[in-house]
Amino acid sequence: MLRPEFILALEGVSKSFDGFKAINNLTFYMDAGELRTIIGPNGAGKSSMLDLITGRTRPDAGKIEFGKNTDLTRLNEYQINRIGIGRKFQTPSVYSDHTVFENILLSLPGKRGVWAALFSRITPAQRDRIQSILSTIGLAARADWRAGALAHGQKQWLEIGMLLAQDPKLLLVDEPAAGMTDVETAKTGELLLSLAGKHSIIVIEHDMTFVRQIAKKVTVLHQGSVLCEGTVDEVQSNERVIEVYLGRKHDPKKHL
Repeated sequence: MLRPEFILALEGVSKSFDGFKAINNLTFYMDAGELRTIIGPNGAGKSSMLDLITGRTRPDAGKIEFGKNTDLTRLNEYQINRIGIGRKFQTPSVYSDHTVFENILLSLPGKRGVWAALFSRITPAQRDRIQSILSTIGLAARADWRAGALAHGQKQWLEIGMLLAQDPKLLLVDEPAAGMTDVETAKTGELLLSLAGKHSIIVIEHDMTFVRQIAKKVTVLHQGSVLCEGTVDEVQSNERVIEVYLGRKHDPKKHL
């Protein structure tokens, strides 16, 4: 049974694809309001883990629980999204021909088509909500810009804002710092830190400088299982982690 403070629990989860075990007896717990960073070499099972949480794939064994004993393995993707789990993929997906403001508007909850969302009257509450999100993601001054004209980092922030518009309880963010400048990366870290507590957040990342900026607890995946968990310093100095990444000892201050 899910402990009351856990928002997410995976217990004994396994998933194979054509004989390859992408997830192998994975057990993972996450507290409500936590910002958890997950790292691991390519093929460690990071994206497969998110696919299982969001219902893109089904586990062969094990259970996945969300909130108060909600069995995610019994729900499909849109049902999982509706109960409060939002996912941001590595490549930003925005409505390039619409403005930044309209992108957030289109993401607000409600059974509305694009035409209705853009041309029906916006309520004061909706406008306030959009302005609040734009301030949070640092794009208030770009509200009237076409989303396609934004820089890469700004598109990433906009997509995070589009997720926030859905008011998710759990945010799954896949490699948000990929392709960003150092300044954009630092701002992205600040944004995620500002959201922690209000939302539970899982961040998958390779950039250990970025991980060090945001992480209090890091989970290391290897061959579909948890290799170790701890602070950034603890996992970077862990001999098993070093062996998995490099096969030899290295300077723990460098990127894994």
